[in-house]
Amino acid sequence: MRITVFRRLMAEEFGSGRAEMLAEDHVFSGLGGRTVEEALSAGTPAKEIWRAVCAEFEVPPERR
Repeated sequence: MRITVFRRLMAEEFGSGRAEMLAEDHVFSGLGGRTVEEALSAGTPAKEIWRAVCAEFEVPPERR
């Protein structure tokens, strides 16, 4: 998954403002205690990050 696709999915699911806030501020246990931005910077694949976001916020399967 491309990072641009990941960011689009985040914006569609949470709204663009909240998606940015979550990416910068929310620490995900599924990402090793990192934020989305930290995980991206560390080279974690966007698809893996999206799965962690979906699990944390219980995104319905049809939107994953």
